[in-house]
Amino acid sequence: MIKYWKYLKYVARHKWFVMIACQRLKLHSRVGLLHDLSKLKFSELIPYTRCFYADDGSSQYNPDQWFDQALNQHQKANKHHWQYWVLFEDSGKVLALPMTQRYIEEMVADWMGAGRAITGKWEVKEWYEKNKEKMLLHTDTKERVEKLLNLL
Repeated sequence: MIKYWKYLKYVARHKWFVMIACQRLKLHSRVGLLHDLSKLKFSELIPYTRCFYADDGSSQYNPDQWFDQALNQHQKANKHHWQYWVLFEDSGKVLALPMTQRYIEEMVADWMGAGRAITGKWEVKEWYEKNKEKMLLHTDTKERVEKLLNLL
């Protein structure tokens, strides 16, 4: 039971820092309030908790098929994830679709909030530089993300 409490505390801390990031980016406060609400659904809450916390509440990273399904569901249900904007065509071709500015801004706020909640630091530019090659972003989206990061 302690692991669920720890995970819920993390989600609350993450949402708090996303709300602060949304204010910095001049997004409507509603964006921060509604951000990641799907993580409170049992279909995400239970697999995420089991992946990130052991029964004694200690931190771990132990993904399984249930976590993979929950993560996929979360990314495909929340437009602030770049994975939402990736199209897998029947031909096998994979396309990055352009993201709208509103979701680009929430995605950056999400990165900021996650970084602050996990490391205690606002280090989104550094995180992006280390991780940008792992992302499949439309050219326009990538330009707008980098422009936004340079304004911070």
